[in-house]
Amino acid sequence: MEESESINQFYLAISVLFKGKNFIRLLNGLWVTVWITLVSVLLSIFFGLIFGFLMNKKNKVLRLICKIHLEIMRITPQLVLLFIAYYGISHLFGISISGELASILVFTLWGSAEMGDLVRAGLEAIPNHQYESGRALGLKEKQIFFYIILPQTIRGLIPTTMNLITRMIKTTSLVVFVGVIEVVKIGQQIIEANRIKIPSASIAVYGLIFILYFLVCWPISLTAKKIEKRGL
Repeated sequence: MEESESINQFYLAISVLFKGKNFIRLLNGLWVTVWITLVSVLLSIFFGLIFGFLMNKKNKVLRLICKIHLEIMRITPQLVLLFIAYYGISHLFGISISGELASILVFTLWGSAEMGDLVRAGLEAIPNHQYESGRALGLKEKQIFFYIILPQTIRGLIPTTMNLITRMIKTTSLVVFVGVIEVVKIGQQIIEANRIKIPSASIAVYGLIFILYFLVCWPISLTAKKIEKRGL
């Protein structure tokens, strides 16, 4: 009887996923997660490249400012940054911003700092003889940078950038705390709506959320490994 009851609970839990528009709602929530990540990643790559170049400059004051920004982004939990962006900006400037905008702002600041450090490390990894060879060929400093240094740096950044993207996708689950209706929040709503009749619904809902995150992150991680093996 106990085994039969467990099987019934399992089927009831699975049925919750396809009850009404629950499955479509979860997919829509996943799209919100992907959309926030996509915008944040594009902005992070753009500003991260600039940030990385600035960190590589010989100006000590500029490098110190960049270093402080990087350490703040690394030390401060993303959830705290989200609260500061969502609630702090409203109180300080009297501006009401959405949870999505606050999330993009925080992930862009964090992502550009991390991306900038990757760019800095990539530039420093280029041996000096590459610069010297370019000068020996009569190339100007800008030509050496854009035609020799930058292509090599970008190739080395591809695997680590993809790893950063997967980290950002997983971290977006925190945006639920600033009112963003994404996949985790929708999952919680579905579980709450079925808490009394189907208490085992949480297993199916969170199980599906795990699968959805895996399906988004796994291809990116797999691509990064293939690129790294090829040495691009």
